This record gives sequence, structure tokens and C-alpha cells, in this order.
Amino acid sequence: MPNTTLTPAPHFTAAQLRIALAGLLPQNATQEQKIAAIEAQLRSMAGRSLRNAMAKWIVDELVPVKRLVPESYVKWRAPVREAMIFVVAHLSPGRLAPKLLEQLELPRGTPPETRLLCLIAKVPGLQKLGQVIARNQHLRPALRRALARLENGIRDVSPDEIRSIISRELGGRLETFAVKTARTILSEASVSAVVQFTWQNPASGLRERGVFKVLKPHIPKYFAEDMDYLQKLAEYFGDQHHTYGFPSHIIPDTFEKVRRLLQHEVDFRREQKTLAEAFHLYRNVKHVRVPVVIRQLCTDRITALTQEPGIKITNAVARLSPEQRRRVAEQLVEALVAYPLLSADENVVFHGDPHAGNILYDRRSGQLTLLDWALQERLSRDQRRHLVLLFAMLCLRDSVGTCTEVLALSHRQFRNSKFQREIIPRVVAKFLEELPLVRFPNMADAMQLLEKAAVVGVRFPKPLIMLSKVIFTLDGILGDIAGSSSGMGLTIARHLTQRWLTDRKSFRSPLLAKDWITLQCSTLLYSSRLWMRWERAMLDRLLPEPVTAHS
Repeated sequence: MPNTTLTPAPHFTAAQLRIALAGLLPQNATQEQKIAAIEAQLRSMAGRSLRNAMAKWIVDELVPVKRLVPESYVKWRAPVREAMIFVVAHLSPGRLAPKLLEQLELPRGTPPETRLLCLIAKVPGLQKLGQVIARNQHLRPALRRALARLENGIRDVSPDEIRSIISRELGGRLETFAVKTARTILSEASVSAVVQFTWQNPASGLRERGVFKVLKPHIPKYFAEDMDYLQKLAEYFGDQHHTYGFPSHIIPDTFEKVRRLLQHEVDFRREQKTLAEAFHLYRNVKHVRVPVVIRQLCTDRITALTQEPGIKITNAVARLSPEQRRRVAEQLVEALVAYPLLSADENVVFHGDPHAGNILYDRRSGQLTLLDWALQERLSRDQRRHLVLLFAMLCLRDSVGTCTEVLALSHRQFRNSKFQREIIPRVVAKFLEELPLVRFPNMADAMQLLEKAAVVGVRFPKPLIMLSKVIFTLDGILGDIAGSSSGMGLTIARHLTQRWLTDRKSFRSPLLAKDWITLQCSTLLYSSRLWMRWERAMLDRLLPEPVTAHS
């Protein structure tokens, strides 16, 4: 093995860096020996210089941010680039070395999307970010297709590793309940793998089918490191916020959120409890199902569930007619948004990670199954009331009412601040002005308004931040299923009306009597607001452009 130490200078080009790194690798060496050679360099005196140079090479040359972040999000390119460099530069030598070798050995024409998936393999924090943005309609199609593979196309653990964990964790229970485990992995996510099994249920006396969700073996080893770099990223961007023109809390809060979500992902006992609660919430909802927890076969690293019929929803609707697709989209909105939003419970749980890989659809029965409840949040009755009012006021183009609801949804601690009371009307006025007259607003528009308010410094509680992610994720899935999410608001309104007409005794809308009066008054002025907006638009079109000093 060579004894030389690579000392990359700041002016090294990508080609020079590739040649220099390749020159360090032993001739005719195995993959393990090559990885060991790179790892030794990363641990050497020049290791920090090497990893910084490699990080910039990967982010600027191999996985360029301009190819990943669309023009509509150009303001985010600089912080995304810095975050990618930061993570590559802070991964431990044992994790970074195989990634560097993999990038080095990939063919020169490998698309950036493919390189990105290789880069984030076995890095759950980055995989989770990829899942979140995979359904963003503004991304390039090639990147969306690549990131969509993160929903259930990750492959970084072997069946033998998973079966070994099951055997070690369950021990004698495998014999007690006559458990037979499949030899292949059904699907993988960022922190877990799913394996089918059959077992003898003592309650029914029947042999039944189930699935084991198993924590991957590398997660406990890498978890602390991922928590550490996410924390450091939050601190770094907190110090550098003035560089990017965002309020001080925006980017740090994003990484704190991912950090918190990742903590929840590995807390299997918490998810088992949430699954039982979600099953109770949806038990009487037609054509919506949550898997049942098989408690006899659960541990801290294994969740055992009933196996439900269906396939990934975006694949299941591929051969359906446009009308059938529209009905499936409406069913999805009712299950994930309308029902929790209009629940009679004081604090209702909602699914925090509804990407397409977590939603099964059975074409034969028309049943939706909601999987993976590791990420969840709760909305109070009062928060849901103001969300419904916000959406209604937005649909009615009522700027005063919309401002009132945005302020009501903001964090209680900052609600009376002069800054928020001054900035919210400006954000709302600009948003309504840019909202096309010919388009009926949907729930994603309401979340986008809250996001725009957050970007300029308005603070919101964590459940609303989570709900915003859920709505944007769902918005992308609806676009894939039905071509548009514009019917989301109408579906919620219809669900509200149907519940009121069919079950008045048990119906408990989050709205109060005074809210209905407020909405009726606003509705009376709706036509005049539309007319004034149309009149302004016509005047703007007819009036000549103002003459400037140099025209």
C-alpha cells in the first residue's frame, strides 16, 4: 500500500483530484483494500484537506446543485450546496471512504441523479430529506423519478442480516407462535426493512399472514453521527443566516425538524402505540385501513403487523380511467386530510409521512391502507378550527379574514408582536394578488401562504410545520394520480357537508357558531371582491407602462 499522503491544494481541478486519488489506490487490490487505503488517507494529517476537496468535487462537479434544485427555488441553491458539502465533509472516514470510491468508479457519464442516490445510501438523514422532496412537481422529471425510488426502492441491507436480527430479538417466541419468515425482503425504507411472515394466532386458532418491520443493523451505529451533523448544520446555518437572506430560524428549524423526525423513525415502541391510536381513529372509516399491531411479536427493534392487501398507490392507479383516478384522489384527501381535520377528538393524530410508498391501494376492494406511522403529529381542536377558517377565507379572497387566521395559527409566544402584526398583512396581500382569479384555491395554497409567512419571520407551532410537509407531499401524489390537486378543497367541503347531513347527532365540526356567521358575511362580499380584483386587472392591462427617466 502506498505511503504517500495526498495533500490537495485549493486550486486542484476535479480531473486532477480524480487522478491523484486513483493513484493512491493499491494495484490489483480488492474493494476492501481500496476502501481501507482511502480511509487511511482521510485519517491522515491531510485528511481534513482531502475531505473538503472531495466534498466540493462531488457537489460542484458530480452532483451539481443547479441540476438538482429547480430555477423556481434558486434562492435555496446556495444553502443546499453548503449543506451537501458540510455533510460530506463531516461523515466519519469509515462511512465516507466507500462513498468516495463508489463515486470514483462510476462511469463518467453517470447522471447526477444516480450519483445522488449512491451518495445518500446508508445516510438516513439525507434519505429522509430526499423522500420529502421526491413529489415536488417543480423538480426535473429525472430527479423526481430518482428520488421516488427512496419511497420503497432503497437496497442497502441483505435478507440474511434482517433474518438474523429477527432470530436474535424474538428467540423462543418464533417457536411458540410457529413463525415462518420469508427469505426475501419485501421493501426497504431509510431506517427499516420489511419482511413477510406467517404465524399461528392463538386468539383465532388460524395461521395468519403478517409483516415484520425491522430496524436495519447499521442504524444504531450511524444514528448518533447523523444526529450530530444535523445538530451542527442547524448551528452552522443559525450563525450564517444573514448570508442567505433568510430569517435566522428558517434553515436551522428545517434541520432540527429532520433531526426530530429521524429520532421518531427509530423509536419503534412509539410507533407501535401510534398505530394502535390510528387504527382506533379509522376503524369506522369505509375503505380506509391501518394495519393491526401483533403485540406478541414486537420488540424495541421489531414491529409486527398484519399484512394488508394492495400495492403502492401510484402503481395501482396506472391502468385506471381518469374518472377512477379522480375518485381515488378524493378518497386519499378524505382519509389523510378531511377526516383528521374534522375529527371530533380534542387532539387528533395525523400521518406525518404520506409518500406514495406508505400508501397501498387495492383495486379489487377499493381499500386504502396507511402504512408507517413513525412520523406523526397532533393538531388541537382550536388549531384545526383556524385551519378550516384559513382555507375558507382564502377561497373567499378575504384578505382581512385570512390575516386574522394566519395570526391565530402563529406561535402563541409571538402572536402579539408588532413585527408579526405588520408583516402578515403584507404577505397576505401579495399572496392574494398573485393568486390567479380563474383558479379555485386548494389546501396546498393555504400551506404555501403559511410557508411564505414563515420565510419572512412569522413563527408557527411544530404541528403546523409538519402538516405543511404532509400537504405538499400529498399535493405531489395527487398530481401523479389525477393530474391535479385542485379538487382537494372541494373534497374537504363535501366531506364536511356529508357528515353534517348523515350524522348530525355525532357530528362535531371544529367551527363555532360565530365562525359560521363570519363565513356567511364574508360570502356576501365575495362577488364584490372578485369584481374589484378583475377591474384592477383590466386597468393594469389597459393603462400604458410608466415612462422611466432613461426610456
